[in-house]
Amino acid sequence: MRWLRKNVVVLAGVLALGYLILPNLVVLAFSFNKPKGRFNYTWNHFSTDAWQHPCGVADMCGSLTLSLRLAVYATIGATVLGTMTAFALARYRFRGRAATNMLIFLPMAMPEVVMGASLGTLFLNMRIRFGFWTILIAHTMFCLSFVVVAVKARVMSMDPRLEQAAQDLYATPAQTFLRITLPLAAPGIAAGALLSFALSFDDYIITSFNAGNTVTFPMFVWGSAQRGTPVQVNVIGTAMFVVAVLLVVAGQLVGGRRRGART
Repeated sequence: MRWLRKNVVVLAGVLALGYLILPNLVVLAFSFNKPKGRFNYTWNHFSTDAWQHPCGVADMCGSLTLSLRLAVYATIGATVLGTMTAFALARYRFRGRAATNMLIFLPMAMPEVVMGASLGTLFLNMRIRFGFWTILIAHTMFCLSFVVVAVKARVMSMDPRLEQAAQDLYATPAQTFLRITLPLAAPGIAAGALLSFALSFDDYIITSFNAGNTVTFPMFVWGSAQRGTPVQVNVIGTAMFVVAVLLVVAGQLVGGRRRGART
């Protein structure tokens, strides 16, 4: 009992982590399944056919490529705009700053149905044709808030004396920003960018209001679920999960090496 009381927090964390990872393990297992019918819900027997032919389903890889393009473009746009906005909100005092903070927070608190319908109405009133660009604008808008929050938290925790020391050593504003400010803010920027990519790639609700005839990967998965989800969907999900884990592990290793070099 003493050992249990001492490690209860660790055990709770392990159980919570296992609960979160369990669905991904199920997806991984069923990516090697060969179902009898259209639905991949019951284990039949082991097969690597889906891994050998990930684009064996019509239009799936096209929708996947489209979602990846949208996620990359939305991440770039939201990261650039969000980083500049975060620095402005964290470093400067100006009229309307409180209102701007509230407006930045609204997309995170607002239901996606409301935001998707509002953007769809806006595009209709402006007579903008639904498609790639309307989806990109919508994704950039809701990803922007997450980037601002992540970068702003990092900027506010930075020690301003480091930048002042660089200026005392005759560094130009550009040198101070590139060699001091940007490296210090980089973890927050990277976190916001990764979060934006994940949110944009798997968004369905907002996209469905602004896609028109364009089909992204989440919309393809939703549509195929009505007819029978192909095993290749599990393959793509597993691949995305593995890539995300590798990125996190790589980030931890790089951060550990940097901390070790400093000590």
